[in-house]
Amino acid sequence: MSKIIKGYSEGIKELIAIDCIIFGFDNDELKLLVIKRIHEPSIGEWSLIGSFIQENESLDNAAKRILLKLTGLDNVYMSQLYAHGNVDRDPGARVISVSYFALINIHEHDHKLVKEYGARWVSISNLPALVFDHNCMVEIALKRLRKEAKYKPIGFELLPSKFTLPKLQSLYEAIYQKKIDKRNFRKSILKTDVLEKLDEKEKESSKKGAFYYSFNEANYKKLTEMGFYFNVTV
Repeated sequence: MSKIIKGYSEGIKELIAIDCIIFGFDNDELKLLVIKRIHEPSIGEWSLIGSFIQENESLDNAAKRILLKLTGLDNVYMSQLYAHGNVDRDPGARVISVSYFALINIHEHDHKLVKEYGARWVSISNLPALVFDHNCMVEIALKRLRKEAKYKPIGFELLPSKFTLPKLQSLYEAIYQKKIDKRNFRKSILKTDVLEKLDEKEKESSKKGAFYYSFNEANYKKLTEMGFYFNVTV
């Protein structure tokens, strides 16, 4: 630990925690990864995945460590969300929590790890009561996700590398919790020129089948450098 300079020692010593709001998409539902607490206070109740930061560890590195430990993934979309500092937010001690939200392909994470830690995916349309102010954290994360998904292609983080347009629309409907006009949505998303149509079709849903698409990240970056703005009609 570095030497404390005179004057700094007068500050109140607080605990700093990281809480991760991990979203996934499965069976046409937006889901949240939650876990049951294994210690007091509120032992046995549903909670976000979190931990205290370690000495000489940055906030970002702490969030990555927590996500990797639970899901086995280390290259996912993650963004710092908010600092939660109400004095009585945690009955165990004075704890300031910095929340992060992450978007992962639900089928790529390590299912064995999730099961080992007793975590569970729950639909955001039927969330359980979470400990402390964690439900509030989720609401803030949902607002951020809904705001950014219209203007940034972050939604593709929740999908496999290839997907159909109906599946993409289902994702946006799950994020915004509403039905979206099929014609307007397709016109809007195809106009962005960030999707690459593949020769392969998905034929499980219908005999005719729907073509697979993939997100062309290289083209998106190129268009962005030219002043292009991603915008989806929802």
